[in-house]
Amino acid sequence: MLSVPAVSRRELNKAATREAIAEAALNFLRTRELNEFTVDDVAIAAGVSRRTFFNYFSSVEAAVASFTQRYLDTVITELEARPVEEPILESAQFALSAGGSPRDLAILAETFTLTQDPSLGRFQLQAWDECSTKITEVARHRLPPGTDELYINALVGAIVGSCRAAVGVWFSLHGTDTSEESLAHLRELLSTTISLIRNGFAY
Repeated sequence: MLSVPAVSRRELNKAATREAIAEAALNFLRTRELNEFTVDDVAIAAGVSRRTFFNYFSSVEAAVASFTQRYLDTVITELEARPVEEPILESAQFALSAGGSPRDLAILAETFTLTQDPSLGRFQLQAWDECSTKITEVARHRLPPGTDELYINALVGAIVGSCRAAVGVWFSLHGTDTSEESLAHLRELLSTTISLIRNGFAY
């Protein structure tokens, strides 16, 4: 068994700083409109300088969107860990039903409810687009050599697009409710949307 390299103290400190900045931005967004606080406010709340803020994020919006990116990255990690011979849609369904901690899923749901403003939604969309790029690379390695690019991109587009649709449906039903029951329904919707693809959208 390969040993996992130890994470250096420097990397741990960087991760902690990034987390503190993102948390501070999210806390402001929970209680204020986007135009009611600034990068400087977030930096002070996180205990860092303005320069340090920009070492990690390009804007407040990007800091908030990092929670979406983190959740999607955990799902991709789950996807990569699935057996290579397993059908990719089956792997995706498992990753979505098991990937991400309850806290990460809760924050994904909360940030979706807080980022309906177009300027914030743009960064959320960027996080999903980056997820598509990463899943496309996973698909290329898992599908047979020579698989048509249109097939790969259409498949990934269906997976990512349907997951975004699932979050949208969840929001229309539950709004800002991120209770345990509500989040369980979100996981169910994420799993069901892959079932729809696997079954050719047979209803």
